[in-house]
Amino acid sequence: MLIKLTKKRDFDQIMKFGRCFFVESFYIKVLKNNLPNNRYGIMISLKVDKKAVVRNKIRRRFNEILRLNNLKIRQGFDIVISTKDIIKNTPYDQNKQDLGFLLHQADLLKR
Repeated sequence: MLIKLTKKRDFDQIMKFGRCFFVESFYIKVLKNNLPNNRYGIMISLKVDKKAVVRNKIRRRFNEILRLNNLKIRQGFDIVISTKDIIKNTPYDQNKQDLGFLLHQADLLKR
């Protein structure tokens, strides 16, 4: 089960103090949270698309990728995924590959 970030102050803290890792279509910010589980947040701007249907589809894709890989990710971190407008043209497999690359780059994958 994924624990979602919901409070604005949590997002603000992660955006201010978190380490950042980029790919072309999105980036992640990571901050240690001193909890036994990871918490995830997904930010999709109105700049990506005005239609909520499109933004929710992107959000569901990232939730599914995180759900499938949650056991491979080290615990005790807050992770925020923030998308760029090019994300609506990237396929699911590319998003999955890029997120795996960023998690590896952030040293969050279990060995």
